[in-house]
This record gives sequence, C-alpha cells and structure tokens, in this order.
Amino acid sequence: MKASTKRIVITGGPGTGKTALVEALESQGYFCFHEIIREMTQEAKNLETASPMVNPLAFVSDPLAFNRRILEGRLEQFRHAEQVQQPFVFYDRGIPDIIAYMDYFDQVYDGDFTVPCQQLRYDLAVVLPPWKEIYRQDEERLESYGQAVQIHECLLRSYRDCGYEVFTLEPGTVEARVERLLERIHRWDG
Repeated sequence: MKASTKRIVITGGPGTGKTALVEALESQGYFCFHEIIREMTQEAKNLETASPMVNPLAFVSDPLAFNRRILEGRLEQFRHAEQVQQPFVFYDRGIPDIIAYMDYFDQVYDGDFTVPCQQLRYDLAVVLPPWKEIYRQDEERLESYGQAVQIHECLLRSYRDCGYEVFTLEPGTVEARVERLLERIHRWDG
C-alpha cells in the first residue's frame, strides 16, 4: 500500500446500507474489502433445520473460535491492503466491530482482540446509523431492528474506545451517501 493510501472503514449496525454503499464505491473503481461475517454465518447455520431469527453464535460449538476466525479474516484484509496501489481502500466493517459484537453478546475477550484494534489503525471510521425504513431481516441478518440499534451503540462505543472520532454518514440515497463520503475523504487531497 502506498504511503498516501488512506484506509476507510465503514461500519454500523445491521441493515444500515453498508453493503449498498460499498458496492456503489466499488462500481466507481474504488478498492473495497467486503464483509466476511455473512459467509461465515451461512456456513455456521444449517438453514434446513434452524430458524433464521437466532444469534449466529447459536450455530457454532465454540463462539470464541468463531470470533477468532472473524478476527483472522479482518486481519488478513488489513494486511492485504498493503498491496493495493490506490489512494483509498474501503472496508465493510473493521477490527473494532468484533469487540463491539462481543460486548453486545456479553462475551469475554482478551488482548488477542483488543491489541489489534489499537495497533492496526484506519484513517477514517465511517458509521451508518440505524435506518428503520430500509431495515430488513434475512437469512444472514438475524437481528430485530431494536437489536440493530443496540448493536449500533456498541459499535460507536467500541470505535470511540479505540480512539476514533467517527464520521456519521446520515441516511439518504446511495448516490447521496457516496457523494458525501467522497467529499469527506477528498479533503485529504486539498
């Protein structure tokens, strides 16, 4: 990754429009790392016998190991960005998201989770707030809207505890959100 490359993490509770935003950025030629938890949740679930409205950790025998896999995936994305030769790299969720979710689910964690949050830094943390009008549950998004709001609060706390000043990207059309985000990050150039 070039010295001038900026890392931008996009976070927020479930159903806030992160995936649509990342896909729109990608369609404009920006390099984006996609969320890894959806695939992992799908793998962990047996959709033929389980209700889709349950915590994904209920589908795994070792929730801590599941979270370690998420951590390894996000660390790999962080390392892989070193090879990207673009001015900006976007992440759909970041390393501090892991401890936010562990806090939400009242799980115990140690320095294996907190140290990377402190040492591997993003240049900008962008949070998308809860947006009831677009919120939908599906086979991988298992939380109710109320739970999504609680997760949002855990995410804000996690990023702030890690020393980030978060940039809130208010609800709006995908195009408007992309424009507002690009205006924010291009301030680094001028």
